[in-house]
Amino acid sequence: MRTNEETEKIIDESQQGKTLTLEKNENNNRKLYIESYGCQMNFSDSEIVASILAKEGFNTTQLLEEADLVLVNTCSIREKAETTVRKRLEKFNAVKKTNPGMKVGVLGCMAERLKSKFLEEEKIVDMVVGPDAYKDLPNLIQEIDEGRNAVNVILSKDETYGDVAPVRLNSNGVTAFVSITRGCDNMCTFCVVPFTRGRERSRDPQSILKEVNELWENGFKEITLLGQNVDSYLWYGGGLKKDFEKASDMQKATSVNFAKLLELVAQTQPKMRIRFSTSNPQDMTLDVIESMAKYDNICNYIHLPVQSGSNRILKAMNRLHTREEYFELIDNIRSIIPDCAISQDMITGFPTETEEDHKDTLSLMEYVKYDFGFMFAYSERPGTLAERKMDDDIPEETKKRRLREIIDLQQQHGLFRTQQHVGKVEEVLIEGPSKKSDAHWMGRNSQNTVVVFPKENYKVGDFVNVKINECTSATLIGEAVGLSDNN
Repeated sequence: MRTNEETEKIIDESQQGKTLTLEKNENNNRKLYIESYGCQMNFSDSEIVASILAKEGFNTTQLLEEADLVLVNTCSIREKAETTVRKRLEKFNAVKKTNPGMKVGVLGCMAERLKSKFLEEEKIVDMVVGPDAYKDLPNLIQEIDEGRNAVNVILSKDETYGDVAPVRLNSNGVTAFVSITRGCDNMCTFCVVPFTRGRERSRDPQSILKEVNELWENGFKEITLLGQNVDSYLWYGGGLKKDFEKASDMQKATSVNFAKLLELVAQTQPKMRIRFSTSNPQDMTLDVIESMAKYDNICNYIHLPVQSGSNRILKAMNRLHTREEYFELIDNIRSIIPDCAISQDMITGFPTETEEDHKDTLSLMEYVKYDFGFMFAYSERPGTLAERKMDDDIPEETKKRRLREIIDLQQQHGLFRTQQHVGKVEEVLIEGPSKKSDAHWMGRNSQNTVVVFPKENYKVGDFVNVKINECTSATLIGEAVGLSDNN
């Protein structure tokens, strides 16, 4: 069961603050310590940073005390992430007293928002690098080596890092993330992403296919195409999505949208499992669902954040779809892919939310019966439209009660959905040992549900047919009946 206490969006609590480790290059003589916080985009970005710095003479280290350069890749989505990062920066500065040569830098979304605070007011970092400026790192490092503070938080209209091959860090060697877009044009009033990651731009499909092929050659079996909003992927030779109307007829005729990209990836590696995240209901089109149905290797799972079931609140959030349009999309998914799993993001206690609005959210959940969800109470984020224009007027105890009701309902629906799998034989990709038992493997089925079964003689990376015998509200428990045809 994924609740706001454990996780949100695609923020995996168990990964927060994880340090990266790469293979050592004997010629490199400087040490880099890098920690990541926030969503999967940030962990993916850290891999790009490590790749750029490996060419600049840096090997990664897990020992903070021996680092020449300490980087923290940050997130501005939730207050908790921001508080954690501040505490880490205080710790880094304590270490600096014994290792005065050590330099500290802040990367990512928080960097963009708090640059002057970090550098001038609090003087707690040497370098501030926004999410579009990683290629400038060699110059910025030269600046701090010469004793000057360095900052580059310029948001780019064209940086997609399509030409930087990320170094896979902390990977299970089986699943990987491939970034396909950066930035976001949807100005949801609660969200800080457009201000910290800039305008939306898509990566050249050829560079995506090249990365997918390399991952396959290196033994990876599943990829997730990643973007703040994958459905609005659009490549017509470069340029912002909003400028597409000015493109030439030739550019328009040869353009690649998300449905087409999905097909290209599925055809390129027919045995590679393909997932994607995150979708936006206002941008998801029928052709995407049809592409999913057409290819067996595209998983039957869609993360489809709705945030609220009330039309009035959806409008206040600047979500450009109604409850009715969302239902229509759900109906289309269910009719084209009957066994597709759907998960949600839900915010409760948004400014002005009434009991009536809250009931609309519960009734929307009853209609969809999500497989799982990421649920949290509204917290005001600095720099967002909601923070500037709306009072956070819902009492804390009301938010907590409504959140509890949403979580309880989701747990019922989660159990209802996992029960549908019992008795079936499903293909599972083994990702690693079960957290609870060393005698069991853990993997996921096409619907992204965790499946646990006895190890026997199978190994990580195998596609195994598993008979599902029982379930909890979030996990399927079964036994292997043999390897699938996919190996």
